Amino acid sequence: MKIYNTLSKKKEVFQPINKNFTGLYTCGPTVYNYAHIGNLRTYIFEDILKRVLLYNDYNVKHVMNITDVGHLTSDEDEGEDKMDLAAKREEKTPEQIADFYINAFREDLSHLNILGPEIWCKATDHISDMVKLIQRIEKNGYSYIGKNGNVYFDTGKFKNYGKFAGLDLENLQSGVRIEIDEEKKHPRDFVLWFSTKGSKFKGHILKWNSPWGEGWPGWHIECSAMSMKYLGESFDIHCGGIDHIPIHHTNEIAQSEAATGRKWVNYWLHGEFLIMKQGKMAKSAGNFVTLKTLIKQNYGPLDFRYMCLNTHYRKKLNFDWEGLKSSQNALSTLKENIRILEQSDNGGTNPKKTVDYKENFLEAVNDDLNMPKALEVVWKLVREEKNIANRDKLKILEKFDKVLGLDLRKTETAGEISPEITDLINKREEYRKQKNWAKADEMRDKLLEKGIVLQDTAHGVIWKKK
Repeated sequence: MKIYNTLSKKKEVFQPINKNFTGLYTCGPTVYNYAHIGNLRTYIFEDILKRVLLYNDYNVKHVMNITDVGHLTSDEDEGEDKMDLAAKREEKTPEQIADFYINAFREDLSHLNILGPEIWCKATDHISDMVKLIQRIEKNGYSYIGKNGNVYFDTGKFKNYGKFAGLDLENLQSGVRIEIDEEKKHPRDFVLWFSTKGSKFKGHILKWNSPWGEGWPGWHIECSAMSMKYLGESFDIHCGGIDHIPIHHTNEIAQSEAATGRKWVNYWLHGEFLIMKQGKMAKSAGNFVTLKTLIKQNYGPLDFRYMCLNTHYRKKLNFDWEGLKSSQNALSTLKENIRILEQSDNGGTNPKKTVDYKENFLEAVNDDLNMPKALEVVWKLVREEKNIANRDKLKILEKFDKVLGLDLRKTETAGEISPEITDLINKREEYRKQKNWAKADEMRDKLLEKGIVLQDTAHGVIWKKK
């Protein structure tokens, strides 16, 4: 299995720290609003990674954080806490905001067939772990306290800070990306612990006591503390969106390795942006679409999942409604072809052919999660006219779907049909057998009125919603 490692900037053969076991950490949501489909594209790519690891017989311990404090409106140390803003916007407590959007996020994952992590960890449940990690950083001489009481990480003392993201620190121009902060020794220094001492954050809602006074943790320290708690001080894979590379993940590496004195993560994987005509999808820009938006437009969540699988996770995905409609049609056609396989039988199977398909699929998914190539294998198998019996095709497809997560054997993409519809379909078949064509047509018309289109094929009748 080969994966592209952001750390080395090349594909590498995956070699876990412990045989047949993978420690996987994925950056979860900041739960101040609904996830948009750009966010969800990243979670789909991470789900494919997890499924491919399981397909290769690895035991996976997957940890995902929930950020419910500390993430400011900038990914750095500027602006207000997103949870505070949401609480004011909706006139609720931060805890109520978090609970609502956590449930909404989990619902999105379920609709998209995304496997949940083995461990969900909320930032507010792990404050003591963060304090202990900051104390280790402090003990090793990598932190300092600003005049307003904030605890900063001293990037000037960390060797190779910025190498991960290829940052040009020597020629860094203040005001371009980094705002001047009179408390900081270096523009790239970042907050480990925010203090309520200064006037800037006096009104922050969530706060805790600490060795540095009352305050709350910075966003970056949260992921380091929680991943180490559940996966150890060194683990296999850390994932996230490509926008996390220059700030969040760069800072995570620095503070983690400053605390432990050892390499923290061996493999870093990042998903590219989902792009709309207005540019990158982002809540801050107001140009975001949620999964509920797609459903209201009569698209199934798995139509969007299929759309994501058709573009490699390291390539930008251009989203538009025409493209989503094409994906919906393709998935519907694929499932329709599979229904035909289920309704008929054919000749025997050439064992070598089944091996070839399985090997081709495995080769595709193990080549840095090449899902467009894997889908090519699926379509070729479905259309294979000779050499593989339909019953064997179905068994292979069921195995492939453990990676794809498209519910290929389910008969309907947008919900099951009612018993009434099933009864009408069965009655029509009985009338056809009796050659009572008038009654059969009557049943067909009734089904059409209820939004069900029938198609008579050489392999039997198939149906779909119009």
